[in-house]
Amino acid sequence: MIPESVRETAALLAAQDYLADRALATTVHLALRMHRPLFLEGEPGTGKTEIAKVLAAGLDRRLVRLQCYDGLDLAAAAYEWNHARQLMAIRLAEAAGEPDRARLESDIYTRPFLQERPLLSAIDPDQPPAVLLIDELDRADEPFEAFLLELLADFQITVPEFGTLRARIPPVVVLTSNRTREVHDAIRRRCLYHWVDYPDAARERAILARKAPGLPERLSAEVVAFVQRLRREDLFKLPGVAETIDWAGALNALDQQELDPATVDETLGILLKYQDDIAKIRGAEAARIVAEARAAAA
Repeated sequence: MIPESVRETAALLAAQDYLADRALATTVHLALRMHRPLFLEGEPGTGKTEIAKVLAAGLDRRLVRLQCYDGLDLAAAAYEWNHARQLMAIRLAEAAGEPDRARLESDIYTRPFLQERPLLSAIDPDQPPAVLLIDELDRADEPFEAFLLELLADFQITVPEFGTLRARIPPVVVLTSNRTREVHDAIRRRCLYHWVDYPDAARERAILARKAPGLPERLSAEVVAFVQRLRREDLFKLPGVAETIDWAGALNALDQQELDPATVDETLGILLKYQDDIAKIRGAEAARIVAEARAAAA
């Protein structure tokens, strides 16, 4: 199932409507062929998370997603023991007159009492192969990264009371970061790295053609030209590809055939997510960028 070449990897992504440039397709291909985790960093909305989703679909693997957040710990990310079930087993054994306390304690630290969380599920040898998405790692606390080192290096997790669980078929591991903080070097050394940037105008047009196929050609060209210019502005949060697709769909729903300043002002909240950015662009600035986008599209 693993593609044999960079061209085949790009085709696999394209078959799931993900248009990758040559550098990204090469990095993804090498991660698949070398069985190395893939660390994707970049601005929000540039398509990092989507890569894991399309790989799961293209490789016909289950997608296991761990969404990182502040305070994430091993019990929520990897595994924990079912203490309620263990206590019940102890009570039942005692009621049945089980005399061997040591045997009883060993019996409750067996697989049936182990609750899987995403990391352990992804390497479970009894389950089908997986694509493991560790999303927005930069949102988790730095100590959490230490939990990942064994998994990223050897595709295994050691449970002190039980033993080591190793993947029968190594999962495809994709880590993403929006760079709200720096991820530790120990994580980076275990991964193949790629910075996912905003697409150029030609690739963004091609993405719109797949994601918003009913969009008039002139409107598609003007939308891309407008967003490309908007990303040159000094804004708190630049619009990503996801916002471009949403905005194009909204304009299409409004039966727009081309951009006009009034409609842009009314729909800026789809592109920009902070009021200060909207206030900065709305009005004369939006009209100027619309004029430039029309000229560029023409």
